[in-house]
Amino acid sequence: MRQTIATSHQMGEILAAGRRRASLTQAEAAVRIGVSQSRISAIEADSGTLTLNQLLALFGAYGLQLQAEDRDAPAETFSGSAAEW
Repeated sequence: MRQTIATSHQMGEILAAGRRRASLTQAEAAVRIGVSQSRISAIEADSGTLTLNQLLALFGAYGLQLQAEDRDAPAETFSGSAAEW
């Protein structure tokens, strides 16, 4: 999954999708990162109060990674062969 995130609501949707793809309930995800199930629910509804530590913990629990890129940079492409790696 590759998503562009512009709002806290979008982050909540991505986290909910990641949790489901990891086959975790909200309660199971909460145990993994040390918060309550209601906190996971609140994060998924609107992640505006999500801490960076919680975000990174959730990404780790769900098998996701966070990447940052320059919005105005052209997309990187690879035109060589695998042998050049």
